[in-house]
Amino acid sequence: MNQYYTYILASSQNWTLYIWVTSDLIKRIYEHKNWIYKWFSSKYHVNNLVYFEVHNDLNEAIKREKQLKKLNRKRKLELIEKDNPTWNDLYENLIW
Repeated sequence: MNQYYTYILASSQNWTLYIWVTSDLIKRIYEHKNWIYKWFSSKYHVNNLVYFEVHNDLNEAIKREKQLKKLNRKRKLELIEKDNPTWNDLYENLIW
């Protein structure tokens, strides 16, 4: 069964946020951290994984991505801080 991820990256606590979807979270975050592509994230140095959700259906992941992007900034910060109050980079936990 395939898994899909809706994720949020941050440049630092309470700063620039980036929301997207992927089917390979570890690979995608690696690409962000190493500026493999000239994405928004590389331009604004957004490479700390602060939040993610797992979905079994790509359409659900995309639907959730759109919902998250529509939230106002305050609600996005509340969502992140609910599960990650110290804004740790969750990528380290994925690769160990």
